[in-house]
Amino acid sequence: MVSLEDLKKEAKQILKENKVKYIIGYKKSTNGLMPVPAFIKEPEEVEKLVWDPTCVFNLTRYLVDEKRRKTKEKEPDERPVGLVVKGCDSRAINILLQEKFINREDVYLLGVSCENTGVLDEKKLTKKIKGEKVKKVEFDEKDNFIITTQEGKTKIPAKEILANRCLECKANFPVIYDVLLGEKAKRSIDNPFESIEKIESLSTEERWTFWKKQLDKCIRCYACRSVCPMCYCDECVADTISFAVTADTTAEEKAQKIKWVEKSPVSSENFIYHMVRAIHLAGRCIDCGECERACPLDIPLRFLNRKLEKEAKELFGFEAGFDPDQPSLISCFKDEDPEDFIR
Repeated sequence: MVSLEDLKKEAKQILKENKVKYIIGYKKSTNGLMPVPAFIKEPEEVEKLVWDPTCVFNLTRYLVDEKRRKTKEKEPDERPVGLVVKGCDSRAINILLQEKFINREDVYLLGVSCENTGVLDEKKLTKKIKGEKVKKVEFDEKDNFIITTQEGKTKIPAKEILANRCLECKANFPVIYDVLLGEKAKRSIDNPFESIEKIESLSTEERWTFWKKQLDKCIRCYACRSVCPMCYCDECVADTISFAVTADTTAEEKAQKIKWVEKSPVSSENFIYHMVRAIHLAGRCIDCGECERACPLDIPLRFLNRKLEKEAKELFGFEAGFDPDQPSLISCFKDEDPEDFIR
């Protein structure tokens, strides 16, 4: 079981020794149950840190912001950033290392193991406790969560309120770290792609109807892209942001700037945006589920990424984020790779 006091002790030590410029972890929110990212710069601030089943966010996204900020500084602080990572988060680190976006010396990883549970789904919890106000959520040693409300404490089997990604997670402890807190209790999963079986069983027409209904809801707020640690391009191919059309923009300038997708949230453009994004995540998505969690319209975006993850596993034996030295899926091939799609 991860000890919060051990996490605080490690964090305080590396700050005192100036091993990191700051630490990104979790702290209590001033509004609601779910914590918010904490940016800890001084040893005495370490007391703000929390670790419990509500720590759902993938904090590796902030490394993208850190790199952009660092490139603008004349004399950047070259010390690494300390980062609290769960199992899925650590796989994102491996992808960023694999793609040379960051170097290993850029981060100091405080790995926390989810062990035999994971993090909760706030919507599942709200439904389970029928609207009672939750004051605290804790891990239990026997695959339960201890929920404290105004009525007292109750135990709920973790699997009933776990985030969907945790139910199929194959990395319930960090695969890369500098310090590991908790145990390497590897969890066996009978069917890691069970969540997409129902959609796969539908006919082509039924699948089209399902996805049209879902993607028609999209308002193109780009929350899915903004929260994804893999979406680090300065300009998204599906959303041109650096080319502003003004009164002085010439027709030639407009013609030379390719616009792949219109910004209007209509079916055709929504389909293109989400398909392009899903394909760009093929072999890169580590199933942290942040895109689906951040979506204000509850579009099941994780299904798209899980389907591509399943294809990569079955066709090429590829699993994203477990080995930073492994070449990326789309940058390598083997003689025995299937070629039946070639015509």
